[in-house]
Amino acid sequence: MTTPAEREFAEGVAAWTPPWARTPEPEAPTEASPEASATGGAGVPADEVTDPAVALPHARVPERVAPDAASTDDAPSEGPGPDVAQFEAGDDVVGSPDPDNAPLDPVELRPALEAILLVVDEPVAEIVLAQVLEQPTQLITDALVDLAASYAAERRGFELRRAAGGWRLYTRPDFAPYVEKFVLDGQQTKLTQAALETLAVVAYKQPVTRGRVSAIRGVNCDGVLRTLLTRGLVEECGSEPDSGAYLYRTTTLFLEKLGINSPEDLPSLAPYLPDDIEALADAHDQS
Repeated sequence: MTTPAEREFAEGVAAWTPPWARTPEPEAPTEASPEASATGGAGVPADEVTDPAVALPHARVPERVAPDAASTDDAPSEGPGPDVAQFEAGDDVVGSPDPDNAPLDPVELRPALEAILLVVDEPVAEIVLAQVLEQPTQLITDALVDLAASYAAERRGFELRRAAGGWRLYTRPDFAPYVEKFVLDGQQTKLTQAALETLAVVAYKQPVTRGRVSAIRGVNCDGVLRTLLTRGLVEECGSEPDSGAYLYRTTTLFLEKLGINSPEDLPSLAPYLPDDIEALADAHDQS
């Protein structure tokens, strides 16, 4: 036989409405009876007396059914809690990444990009520039596009292009003749007589040390060899085992200039050399 408190509690559970189906009109609260206090124990509200045969769909009784019902701390709550509301309001979350740095002013960003682009020796990607300048990648990309457009509009002597997955400054094709004249002017200068003689010694005696070249020519050839190295006609090819002196030989560019495939294709010098040339060279090395 059920007590009046149990029947009243069962009716309250049956009348319970889920939060999504509630109506705005409040319902009259259910008063607890003395029997409920006796059944539930001293100091325990009647609403917390649970019938073993009834499973509540929610751990917390709605306020309009039992306004004095005690809430359970470990029960899941419906909807976002205070912490979620705080996060939704835009407050920082512990462990979340730091917000993006404030964008640089264009007056400062453009010169910074130009300074970096002037010193790179290969195309640099947007993401690398963004990391260096600590700016969003999209902001860097937009600034690079604007720079390229401004250079083109002003008809500068250089242009900013995207190549090989990155950005780099290039000379404008319209001014290529002037650049070629400046770069190739030194390369097109004829070799001096001293340079030709030194080059001939290296070509026919390679690999050969600098001291032996000087001995054959009878003069110091350090400066002339540096010129030939700069012009790309000779190159270092190791060192002599005994003395440790650098050895020199001719390059592929030298063969291209003469139109031959290898040093063996050079004409013989024997008919033009004095008989004691080797003895003179050896004597100079020993002195």
